[in-house]
Amino acid sequence: MSIRRLSGEESQTLYSLLRAEQRPLHEILSQFNSAIPSSRHFTLSSYLLILLQDNKVLSTTERLIAFALLVEAYSSQKPASNPFISFIVNASCNEGSEKVERAFILQLLGLNSSNSGKEFLKQSASDYVKGFDQSLHEFPPLDQLKQQFSDKVHLELYHCLFKDGSVKNVVPDPDVPPSCDADSVEFDLRPGTKPKHGAGDKDEALVGLLSNLSLEGLSPHWIRPLPPRLPIIDGELVWLNPDDNHELMWDYGMCVDTSRGAAVRDLIAKALKGALAPAQQEQVLVEFANDPKLVYHCGLTPRKLPDLVENNPLIAVDVLTKLINSPEIAEYFTVLVNMDMSLHSMEVVNRLTTAVELPSQFIHMYITNCIASCVGIKVSLYFLQNKHVFHKRLCFCVNIYWYSVSSIVDCVGILDWVSL
Repeated sequence: MSIRRLSGEESQTLYSLLRAEQRPLHEILSQFNSAIPSSRHFTLSSYLLILLQDNKVLSTTERLIAFALLVEAYSSQKPASNPFISFIVNASCNEGSEKVERAFILQLLGLNSSNSGKEFLKQSASDYVKGFDQSLHEFPPLDQLKQQFSDKVHLELYHCLFKDGSVKNVVPDPDVPPSCDADSVEFDLRPGTKPKHGAGDKDEALVGLLSNLSLEGLSPHWIRPLPPRLPIIDGELVWLNPDDNHELMWDYGMCVDTSRGAAVRDLIAKALKGALAPAQQEQVLVEFANDPKLVYHCGLTPRKLPDLVENNPLIAVDVLTKLINSPEIAEYFTVLVNMDMSLHSMEVVNRLTTAVELPSQFIHMYITNCIASCVGIKVSLYFLQNKHVFHKRLCFCVNIYWYSVSSIVDCVGILDWVSL
């Protein structure tokens, strides 16, 4: 059994209940509960909602019975838990509906004190309409009802954007033109003539609606495979969907004083090309002492370090001392170790050992490179190079002695190797 469709038996049962205008209402509700299982209440209520949306489908008594069934389907729960309570409450305040219908709905909701309890359900729908007295009933405003059923009733009616383009659930009478008033005198039934409109069997049409309507919509009931993609032709343009979600990035250099350290950058650029005058060296050292972070903006890179060491070793020592905690210090040490051994490079290393704590791996690597540099010197011209070789080896031995005395590195094995 389809969840969204009524079977033929269910359609006949529901229609017979709507047509029982002479039976007491409580008997109709009792038969509804016994004939229709609770699991099918929502489906039947949905069909009743479709029939109630058009005032011309059901008669007045049939509409009263339909509203009674809508309320009875969820009578075991609180009224606010009824999924159709929004439609019911709005119908009770619809100025275009009959007063008898509005009063009946209010009594179903227990909001009208004209009758005590559910005594009115002992009447038939026909008797209720005949004995209705409007003066005995009060019609509260819609806002008051919305506050009482605020859990389910929308503050404003929901207007679907696709409602105007959907298929109408009730087909209008083709005998009546759209511009014609169906209640006009010319359509009154005259003796000996057939009615000009509405001559068909309304009961048959109503049963047909209940049997053929579906809550599944107009979509196909089967899963269709996706159509194959067209082959891509050479030179065919590709459709791009660019991402327009751009994130803003803060420019930390905005409004920053670009002249900061300009003098130091100029002096460092000169220091890479040649020795600075004593006054210029002093100016650079004073600027670094006043603002240690200038070393990051002075224009020095690891690749330029050998030029600074050879031309201005004191400035190189000061820069490396202030860069000791920088993530780039390892790269600076690598360049310093691998550069050609000279008096200035050894002077820089010696001063660094007294100023900061150097990694032992750096010291070992530097000594190893110094040894390799001394061994690689070829004394081809004795008189020209003998003094230079002796000077380099003497400086190297002094360095080894200084490292040993300062307990920087254990140089016993290295000195034994040099003596050979």
